[in-house]
Amino acid sequence: MGEPPYIQRGEFVQMEKLRKNSLYAVKGKIIPYVYQSPVILLLALLMLLPIVMVIRYSLYDNVIMNQYPVFTGLKNYITVIRDETFRISLVNTLYFTVMSVIFHLILGMIFALLLNSKNIPPVLRGLFRVFYIIPWVFTATIIAIIWRLILNPNGVINYILQFARLVTTNIEWFASTGTALHAVTFVNIWAGYPFYMVSLLAGLQGVPEDLYEAATIDGASEPRKFIAITVPQLMPIIVSISMLDFIWTMQVFALVWMTTGGGPIHVTEMLGTYTYKLAFSRYQFSTASASAVIILVISMTVAFFYIRHQKARN
Repeated sequence: MGEPPYIQRGEFVQMEKLRKNSLYAVKGKIIPYVYQSPVILLLALLMLLPIVMVIRYSLYDNVIMNQYPVFTGLKNYITVIRDETFRISLVNTLYFTVMSVIFHLILGMIFALLLNSKNIPPVLRGLFRVFYIIPWVFTATIIAIIWRLILNPNGVINYILQFARLVTTNIEWFASTGTALHAVTFVNIWAGYPFYMVSLLAGLQGVPEDLYEAATIDGASEPRKFIAITVPQLMPIIVSISMLDFIWTMQVFALVWMTTGGGPIHVTEMLGTYTYKLAFSRYQFSTASASAVIILVISMTVAFFYIRHQKARN
């Protein structure tokens, strides 16, 4: 004899509930992606598809210019790596990026501490915030025009230096092989420090005052408080914004192109300007694609560690 009907009905009801719960669970996981599907599709068309196309171009001989391109494998990558100009641009980009990140952090920290200080009246702090954040408001084109005027041989900087009798002749800041790279790096440092300042200021305002009060009771000096309390509390923010800044600065193009164009004699050649010239000056689109993929790999490597760091924070 089978089991009583009421037991079978109970099992049926329980199975029906489990089925509905599983359906709700599946719907709960799918529905958010359905809402995000237009954005995902747009990103795939605007970002993923071009990346795939560039990777494909890098594996053929001169595409676009050649109606029937031939598959060449890694030949374009070997050509790029062996190119002396590429190696110069790689060294310049690393110098430009590392120096920018370091001084962005130093200046951002100094100004954030200044704006967070209780010794400055609130009204004055508000004025300082507006003044210090101005470089972040300008686009790369405006920044390039401003600093080309300031660092012009007949510009303000040379006038001040000559007035102070520090130099006797006008300096070609963007045209001299000895100063061009440093001048462009300085301009990028000036343009990028507000991002650090705002991020670190937000972090400073979230540090508990109890920690500083306890350190004061223990007799700790201000430098000791900064090293033992402020820096550890801000370290997650420092690591995050430094990696983001490294990725962004590695891909810089507009600022360098508008100030020096990669010259003189490749002194300020960056990976971005090098790739641009390969594509639109020499029309070597395949080798330009290979160079672009190398930039992508470097950026994605840093992005991988950034994502790991963010997951560890969470």
